[in-house]
Amino acid sequence: FSGPRVFYRTMDLGLAEDHFSRPVGSFVASDIEQLKQAIGECKKLILELPEHSERQKDTVVKLIHLRLKLQELKDPEEDEPNLRVILEHRFSKEKSKSVKQTCDKCSAIIWGLIQTWYTCTGCYYRCHSKCMNLITKPCVRSKVSHQSEYELSICPEIGLDRQDYRCAECRTPISLRGVPTEARQCDYTGQYYCSTCHWNDTAIVPARVIHNWEFEPRKVCRSSLRYLALMMSRPVLKLKEINPLLFNFVEELVEIKKLRQDILLMKPYFLTCKEAMEARLLLQLQDRQHFVENDDMYSLQDLIDISSGRLSCSLTEIHTIFAKHIKLDCERCQAKGFVCELCKEGDILFPFDSHTSVCQDCSAVFHRDCYYDNSTTCPRCARMTERKQDDEPYEKGAEHQK
Repeated sequence: FSGPRVFYRTMDLGLAEDHFSRPVGSFVASDIEQLKQAIGECKKLILELPEHSERQKDTVVKLIHLRLKLQELKDPEEDEPNLRVILEHRFSKEKSKSVKQTCDKCSAIIWGLIQTWYTCTGCYYRCHSKCMNLITKPCVRSKVSHQSEYELSICPEIGLDRQDYRCAECRTPISLRGVPTEARQCDYTGQYYCSTCHWNDTAIVPARVIHNWEFEPRKVCRSSLRYLALMMSRPVLKLKEINPLLFNFVEELVEIKKLRQDILLMKPYFLTCKEAMEARLLLQLQDRQHFVENDDMYSLQDLIDISSGRLSCSLTEIHTIFAKHIKLDCERCQAKGFVCELCKEGDILFPFDSHTSVCQDCSAVFHRDCYYDNSTTCPRCARMTERKQDDEPYEKGAEHQK
């Protein structure tokens, strides 16, 4: 074999791609004629390569796959539907032939060039067509939709004996000694699984974050991995109830809580401001919609971003943009500010200013030094009470005349 070596590309078979060399340019074997030509080139190369060499062995394997693909194109599997529903999984037939995946059911490689495979559009469970009737685990998307809560105990183990020494998912016999199959523990559920259902994937476990502020990824089973991925951005953690002491030890949480409280105080200004609605300012928080609805619910992604410092930076920037609109850019919003009725001095006050206090009854705003810890009587509340007392005789007289 002589002449310049040019790489001949076929579809990815999960093997090295330098298996053909001809000075005829490169092309993708994607139809019958190209496959026939690729098979011919492959046969010639096998004869030209050194006997029993690793390169010759690889080329033989590729020749087998090319022939299988040619047979598939000549006699396609027309009975394979594009959509299949099994145990609430909505499986969509994959068209990609070049991406190498692993089957979630049998743990074997999916050879896209010669095998039909499906992906669940809900939980992204992937499997061979031949494995679909063997699936026993329902789609975790339905669990997220109906249950939508985390296991909040750290690795709640019950023991292999309580599992009858069987995989918690597929019921395959397992043991810690690896006979007949190795038992692998999932740090999220605390249960043990076989190597087919537990691939030693790692994920951040919510219980460890909430109780220990620990973000080190732990080994979890496949179903837990998918469930945690789908739950990642769901605001289902009410930290104040689950672990209120966390706010005493994590300063970043206190900072984020204050920023969120301020944003909720800014929200009414935007809802009644035409310019703010046109600028769609609140959409800057569209990825964390719960931030404009409450100040106490968190997603696991929120806590991860708080720990890394990313959330503090982004939320501070949004807070600055919101405050600038209300206090500087918009006259309509500025007109809704307050003057401290206790000292009648200083600039216009807003409830989200750091140096102010807000009356819990009427929402009037004062300087914090003037109205410290609500120990001072609120002038606005006093006027409202006096007005109500003045109106009572008239109301009683009207009722008596009736």
